[in-house]
Formats: sequence, structure tokens, C-alpha cells
Amino acid sequence: MPPEIAVSTRPDLYGMPLAFLLCLSESIEGIQARAAMTKNFRSQRWSRPGRPSPLSLGLDVSGMSWLIVWSLTHCLAPGAVWAQTPSVMPLVPAANWKLTSSTKSSVSVVSNWGGDPKIEEEYGVKSVEARSYRLDDELSGSQTADVVVEETPDASAVYGLLTYYQTEAMIPEKGIQLAVVDANSALMARGRVFIHFVKGTGSHISTDEFRALETLVGGTRPTADALASLPAPLPPRGLVPGTEKYLLGTQAAARVLPSFPAALFGFEQGAEVQTGRYAVDSRGGATSANQPATLLAIEYPTSQIARARFELMQNALGLNKERGAESVYGKRTGSFVFLAINAGSKTSGTKLLDQFNVAEQVSWDQRYPGKKSITLQMLELILANLGLVALLISAAVLGGSLIALSKRLARKWFPSSEWGSPEGERLITLNLR
Repeated sequence: MPPEIAVSTRPDLYGMPLAFLLCLSESIEGIQARAAMTKNFRSQRWSRPGRPSPLSLGLDVSGMSWLIVWSLTHCLAPGAVWAQTPSVMPLVPAANWKLTSSTKSSVSVVSNWGGDPKIEEEYGVKSVEARSYRLDDELSGSQTADVVVEETPDASAVYGLLTYYQTEAMIPEKGIQLAVVDANSALMARGRVFIHFVKGTGSHISTDEFRALETLVGGTRPTADALASLPAPLPPRGLVPGTEKYLLGTQAAARVLPSFPAALFGFEQGAEVQTGRYAVDSRGGATSANQPATLLAIEYPTSQIARARFELMQNALGLNKERGAESVYGKRTGSFVFLAINAGSKTSGTKLLDQFNVAEQVSWDQRYPGKKSITLQMLELILANLGLVALLISAAVLGGSLIALSKRLARKWFPSSEWGSPEGERLITLNLR
């Protein structure tokens, strides 16, 4: 089905300056001739010599305005019609996708679409919803596509799955954020949901039709809160497209970085690893794709954990020592540890590591409500408010009781004091007539 297009036309006013100038000059000459005749005629009847009549000035102004409007109407309008240049603006494709089936299954079914159940479980995926969509086209017939929807604990886990399955052959989808696509499939991150689109076997789905399915299922952009919770991207200079990965466990780290000991990361202590391949020259000069280096940015919950982990890496990897192809360069800044592997030289490794600038700030964390439902949270809030009201009422009753008791005690033991005197408790009545 061909995509919808909106055709708009706009006048090319710059393509007709000569006709406009000719018409405008003719209008000005006519205005001058008419003004001279009117001025002579009016000044002889109603005005003193040397002083033009106000009426003649009004006629001159009105005549000039009318002629300028006439020249603009008769010169610009035809030229605008002749000089119209069509501009085509593509809209959302009008592909009529329909949901044919939807089944919830265990994580193991992701292997049917090229996924790895162990990796999925490591990123926190608990269940999978497999959907089937059909597109009926009069020209190409019926087309099918599978959509795998996976729910994770948070948006960062979804981002990790997106980067893990992204390949160098995939490119960002046009007009859709956090979505990559290749010839047969597409990946998308939406909040806590990871979406995998797969074209049906033997189908001939066009690019616009496939993009329409992506927009139907996941929309064009995630929410602002989901974007704010994602990790900052790696420095773009020299980064090989499609190689950036966000790792949260040893399984994914062992697959992406097979030569690096995954136990050194300390995922059990809350480590989050970002890695990517960079094209650098072994001499630290111009970039070269023949010798890609691997850059790692490891974030820990606290600076103390980062310091301890960095010391372990120094002892195990021999950081910042010239060891040829096995050289690993690194540094620690606050709660971050940065490593450069296969950089070729210390100059290249230092150049890669210097791209990171860490700025820390202190902020209060909000209390995590856990997995409580909204209804339960609202009920707890109402009960807390009722408890506060009861506490205030009890304090008021207790305060009044203490005041009354103190007055009685003062009246008994200190009858001459003002606090214990009953005079203050009497009502004064004024019999005014």
C-alpha cells in the first residue's frame, strides 16, 4: 500500500521581479499625472495659491493606494500562480495493520526470534507476549509480522536489551526515538517494555509499512521520565556505530567482552557497565577503523566501592603498564572507573580516557514505594491523615484537661493566686436598659 502524501504549493515570488517592477512603475506614473491634474483643478476653486487643498491630498492618497493594490493584484497574483513549485511532505504511512493473535509465554520462547533466554532473565524479563499482525494489501497480498513484547523492571534494563541485540548492520529508525532497524527486524525501547519486530517469512513489507507497524505498537517516542532514567551515552567521537552496549550482568559481559574477566566488574555490588569500540590510531593520531579499541565506563553506587574495584583491576590487569597488545589503561573518577583495552599505545589510551568528564552532585533520594499498588498507597495515605487528625484531637483534649486540673490544684493549694482564683471563671453580666 503506498504511503499517504500531502502536497502543498507555495508561490515563488522571487521568480517574477521584472513584471512587478514594470507594473509598479506604470502605476506611479499614472499617480503622478493624476495628482498634477487634480491639484491644479482643486486649487483654482477651493484653495489659496501655493497651498494644496486637503481634499486633493485625500484623493492623491486614495488614488495611490488603489493603484498600488491594483498593481499587486494584477502582477503578483498571475506570477504566483505560474511560479508555484510543488513540495511533497510525507506523512504517517496509512498501512492498515491488524492484530490477529496474542499469547503470553515464558522467557524461553524468545529463542524462536533469535533471543537468548539467559540474557533476558539477567536483564529482569519475567514474561513475554508474542503478537501476530497482518496487513492486507490489494497489490502485494497479505503480509504478516511478529511482535515480541517483553516487560522488565525498569527503563535501564530495556535500554540494555536494546543495545545488546543491536548490531552494526542496524541503523536508527527515521522519526522514531530509541528504535533501530535492519532489513528484516527492528528493536524498540519504550519505558519498561522491550519490543522486537520481525517480518514474516516470505513477506514483502516495505519500509513505510514496517515503520507504520512500529508506530502503531510503540509510538514515535518514549516518555520524558523514561528518557531521564537512561544512562548517559558514550562519547560519540570515534565510536563505531552499533557497538555501544549497556551491561548489567556477567552473562552479557562474557558474551560482549569474552577476553575480559567479568568477575572483576562486581555486578553483585551494583556495577553498571557501558562499552563500545572506538576507531583510533596506535600512534594517537588520526582515527583508523583497522585497529578498534574497546572503551569501558563502569559506574558503582559509591566511590568506596569504585576505589576497591579499581585496586583489584590494577592488580589483576596491570593497568597503565606497557605490555604490547595486552596493555590496559584506566583511571578512576569518583564512583566511575574507565578502561581502554587494545588502544595500541599509552597515548591512544589516554586520549580515549580523557573524553570523560565527571561532575558529581548530592541530592536526596525519594523513598521507593516498592511494588505496592496505587490503591494500597492511597489507602495508607488516608489512614495516615486520619491518624494525624486523631493525634491533634487527643492533644487538644489533653491540653484542656491539664489546664482544668492545674486550676483546681492552684485553687486548693494557692487560693490567693490569680490562676487559682474563681473570679476569672465568672461571667460578667451587664443589665443595660
